[in-house]
Amino acid sequence: MHRVVIVALDGVVAFDLSTPIEVFERVRLASGRPGYQVQVCGVKRDIDAGRFRMRVRQGLSALRKADTVILPGIADVARQVPEPLIRAVRRAAEGGARVASICSGAFLLAATGLLDGKRATTHWLAAGELARRFPRVSVDPSVLYVDEGKVLTSAGAAAALDLCLHIVRRDYGAAVAATAARLSVMPLERDGGQAQFIERAPPPTEHVSLSRVLEWLEAHLHDDLSLGDIARRAAMSVRSLNRHFKEQTGTTPLQWLLKARVRRAQALLETTPLSIERVASGAGFGSVAAFRQHFHRVAGISPQAYRRAFQSPPRRVG
Repeated sequence: MHRVVIVALDGVVAFDLSTPIEVFERVRLASGRPGYQVQVCGVKRDIDAGRFRMRVRQGLSALRKADTVILPGIADVARQVPEPLIRAVRRAAEGGARVASICSGAFLLAATGLLDGKRATTHWLAAGELARRFPRVSVDPSVLYVDEGKVLTSAGAAAALDLCLHIVRRDYGAAVAATAARLSVMPLERDGGQAQFIERAPPPTEHVSLSRVLEWLEAHLHDDLSLGDIARRAAMSVRSLNRHFKEQTGTTPLQWLLKARVRRAQALLETTPLSIERVASGAGFGSVAAFRQHFHRVAGISPQAYRRAFQSPPRRVG
């Protein structure tokens, strides 16, 4: 079973600590067995979390057997990172563990050197300080999370859910992750980044919600839709559509549509025996060649490899 170890230290942000516990402990596979074993360890046994104190059962030695290490955010990013934590996280990474940070936990992760030369994110309020203190890290304040393979970082607060669900999807596929998302009352994937939450002057134009347009797109993924078709459905010009889409989702209408089609294809590959040709058609791709190209670009592997990795075994009858 995949072992997730979450590290607590003085000043830990309670939300960041509890989110991965709740997400990973609720994951169930098709067989009904848990997908993860979740543990909490500490730099010391008694942790001052600000509003309350807590006692953890294990020390940093728990990281030696971790498959995934989670570093939650801390209230004071200027606090010195304990050297034992740095050493323990480095050893875990050298042993093959995946390491992820939540919100200001990126400062802890950056202190280990594991983010050097890599792209990372944190809460937009702290992004400038992270970039200043760790110039070898490429800080992107506009996204919800960054996946660099064995090292992942997320933005603040609810972005912890986005990151955890992304990890579940990487480990067990979209169907298992979708169930975890429903239990968390979260969409499996939010296309917009945290750029939409950064404080700035109000836009001069009126607010236009795209929620109904997005619902319509989800229902018509199999249709051959152009940018003009989407603009007409939204009752606005193409220019206005592009602007509102960028403001509210962080991407363009056609890129949003492409990712939604790939998500549909993932579900079909996991849950049906349909041929690749029929999956491509059912997800709205005009050709199998285009489907394979776009699927690989978004998912990182071919449709066939994805099916082999994540297709649920057929249920026995009787």
